[in-house]
Amino acid sequence: MTTKPTLKVRSLPGYEPDIGRALWCLEDVRSNLTKRLKGISQNELDIKIGSRQSIGSLLYHIAYVEAGWLYGEVMEQEAWDTEIEELFPLDGWPDGNLVHVVGDTIETHLHRLNKVRETLLIHFRSMNLEDWRRARVLDEYDVTPEWVIYHLIEHEAHHRGQIFQLLREIRGD
Repeated sequence: MTTKPTLKVRSLPGYEPDIGRALWCLEDVRSNLTKRLKGISQNELDIKIGSRQSIGSLLYHIAYVEAGWLYGEVMEQEAWDTEIEELFPLDGWPDGNLVHVVGDTIETHLHRLNKVRETLLIHFRSMNLEDWRRARVLDEYDVTPEWVIYHLIEHEAHHRGQIFQLLREIRGD
């Protein structure tokens, strides 16, 4: 007899439980994305189908947006740490559209995604529930770190779907 899996949200260890559960969800989305990218070719990363973004451009965008929300909204900093800034030689939206990224290997994309995520996880490890729910008062809106993580889950899951669709079309699946 096969044991059926138990599907449930867990909490990442070392975090306040509410924060850890949200971060577990964020990590789960990333895990599903990176598993599907195993064996991706350079052509599959760089090719554009019609007016849609390439997979490489979407991966760059996912990391860029995560860094932007972490530093701007959560940490309330205007500048990113140098180590993170150096991962993004291209402006994410040079003309109001996503930048087209060509030539970055899957290793480069994964390093960028992992480094930004590592920085985010380190920052949230020391956060308590009061700070998790404290609104950051910005010119355009007020936002809590809790909402930022919700948004990053939604954002990455959306683009993960686009990436999976592009892979199916490129590979003829």
